[in-house]
Amino acid sequence: MHLNGAGVTELANHLGESKSTTYTYLKSLEKGGLVRKDDDRYRLSYDMLIFGEYVRNQSLLYTIGKSEVDNLAAETGQYAHLVVEESGRGHNLYKSKGEQAVGDGYQMAKFQQRDYLHITASGKAILAYLPRERVEMIIDRYGLPARTEQTITCKDRLFEELADIREQGFSHNNEEEIEGFQAIGAPIRSRDGTVLGSLSVSGPKSMFGEDSECQRIIDLVTKVANVIEVNVNMHRRSSEIVKDET
Repeated sequence: MHLNGAGVTELANHLGESKSTTYTYLKSLEKGGLVRKDDDRYRLSYDMLIFGEYVRNQSLLYTIGKSEVDNLAAETGQYAHLVVEESGRGHNLYKSKGEQAVGDGYQMAKFQQRDYLHITASGKAILAYLPRERVEMIIDRYGLPARTEQTITCKDRLFEELADIREQGFSHNNEEEIEGFQAIGAPIRSRDGTVLGSLSVSGPKSMFGEDSECQRIIDLVTKVANVIEVNVNMHRRSSEIVKDET
């Protein structure tokens, strides 16, 4: 649950901290310009936008992938997402909206929160290429909570699906995150096979109803993921060559 501003007592209860500790933290954040106080409620300041943009712009995956994600959204007419994993959760690094895309409110909320990796196509594409020990640790920490009746909540079944993803090269979210919504995802990996992130396209399940249309989306997603992957790896190789020559 996100708080749209909160008083000291409300925030302390939300965090499970004492009022005195919460007040001390808030005063430090206020002094640093990260929160502001309106009457008796504290809110995040606009300075947070600066930090957020700085972090995102430092990502090579974002700077190289942004235009490709825009093109994918335009080609499919739906939402396209560029996702990275940190601390066992999925973070939407960038999203782009196609002309036929629906669910703007949900997509905006999604962009402002961390996803469980097992419920999304992008998340499963990442999990499939993480070491099994790392996946086990993520499951131990967060569990496999259900969002819909279709969500995978059995560890053995999840590992079976991750094996299928590695074999076929793409992932499928079959109404596992929200009823009536599906998605196709693909991993983006470095030269040594380390997963850097993933790409996905999501939309109403009717969009994936016909085999020919679903295959078209699979082909587009995997192709664009490969283009981003190649460009990222070429950029890194070029940087290494320049560094070796200096």
